[in-house]
Amino acid sequence: MSIVTVQLGQCGNQVGQELFEVISNDANDTQRKVYSECSSERFFNETANRELVARSVLIDMEPKVISQSIAKTAKSGKWRYGDRSHFSQKQGSGNNWANGYCVHGPRHEEVVMDIVRREVEHCDCLAGIVAMMSVAGGTGSGVGTYVTQCLRDAYPNSFILNHLTWPYGTGEVIVQNYNSVLTLSHLYQLSDAILVHENDTVHKICAQLMNIKHISFRDVNKVIAHQLGSVLQPALTGDSHGIYNRNPIGELMSSLVCHPEYKLLSVCNIPQVSSSSMAYSMFTWPGLLKHLRQMLIANSKMEEGTCIDWQVRAPSLQPEGIKRTGSHRRPGFNTSLANLLILRGKDVNNAEISGFQHPSLYTPWLPADEAFSMWKTPVPFNKYEKSAILVSNSQTLLRPLDNMVGKAWNMFASRAYIHQYTKFGISEEDFLDSFTSLEQVISSYSQL
Repeated sequence: MSIVTVQLGQCGNQVGQELFEVISNDANDTQRKVYSECSSERFFNETANRELVARSVLIDMEPKVISQSIAKTAKSGKWRYGDRSHFSQKQGSGNNWANGYCVHGPRHEEVVMDIVRREVEHCDCLAGIVAMMSVAGGTGSGVGTYVTQCLRDAYPNSFILNHLTWPYGTGEVIVQNYNSVLTLSHLYQLSDAILVHENDTVHKICAQLMNIKHISFRDVNKVIAHQLGSVLQPALTGDSHGIYNRNPIGELMSSLVCHPEYKLLSVCNIPQVSSSSMAYSMFTWPGLLKHLRQMLIANSKMEEGTCIDWQVRAPSLQPEGIKRTGSHRRPGFNTSLANLLILRGKDVNNAEISGFQHPSLYTPWLPADEAFSMWKTPVPFNKYEKSAILVSNSQTLLRPLDNMVGKAWNMFASRAYIHQYTKFGISEEDFLDSFTSLEQVISSYSQL
């Protein structure tokens, strides 16, 4: 089964390009034929000349990034984008969600959806659609939300995963919190799941773990692409009987999204080291998984020792017959609704994963055996001999979401920049509806 990606705006297109760069290495790996063929079928069309053409649609309201991506990938010799799989204009959305959603989206709906339809028709069987965007600007957030709405209408029975890049907290765009609130509140009604990467976290990974001195957007995007590729590449599920999972999007949803009120997914992976350090680094499954489990329960975003709070412990289980409630949770403990652990590399069958199965990690109203899933493959990923990635539906994103909504509300209370949205058709009532929607999400995750 195949995945179609829809890359929206500057960020979505740049992250998408880096994702296909990583994936193409596996799709061209002739030493692991079955794995390679599965990866290739999932993400690429193969032409009569055995060229790999990405199953992707590129959309932006400015031409520069798309033109650069198409030219660069065509020169790589490993893969390329389709000749008719992109759409761009010469006028951007001005970092305004309302401009993207109310103006550019409806204006270009027909041509964009025609490109998507052609790409879907190239698939023998569609596993799902991954829409990639930033929430800070106007095209990725506004047009991205409108296109997601169109995708839901056109493919009501297909899985839609939205991958969102969260802006720096210090601010890339002065109205980024407005754009983020409007994007998230709408996507929560449309998407099956929302996978989030925070720029602040990825930037720290680049600086402290990858030892990059002058961090560029490409460095940030490569880390995001590595983590996203680790999730979407072929793996063996618990009941796959040695056959790589055919519908990764569907299996991701069934593992992690058991309730429509809880759709926010976060990702952390281990190890992450610079390419120069990789040859001198030795990793064991016990060490990797011990760190990854503590990262989960302490809500630490990196595995570096000083970044993990080792004082946080899972709460004790209540005696049988006594109901567990949120009041039994310890301060600083990150409660999970569901977790998916993906292991890739050497000796993967020897990894001890019981620490992730303990009921104390999870909300009391979902049995732990239903809350935890694992995928694995002995095939290493992106040059790491062993790697573990955890996709978590938990309270990880609760604080950044609450902070973002709070900042947006403070601006809205003083009516700052509201006129920039109302002139394109977004009313104050629309803002209030979005705030109400996200306050409900915050409340639900707070009560896990």
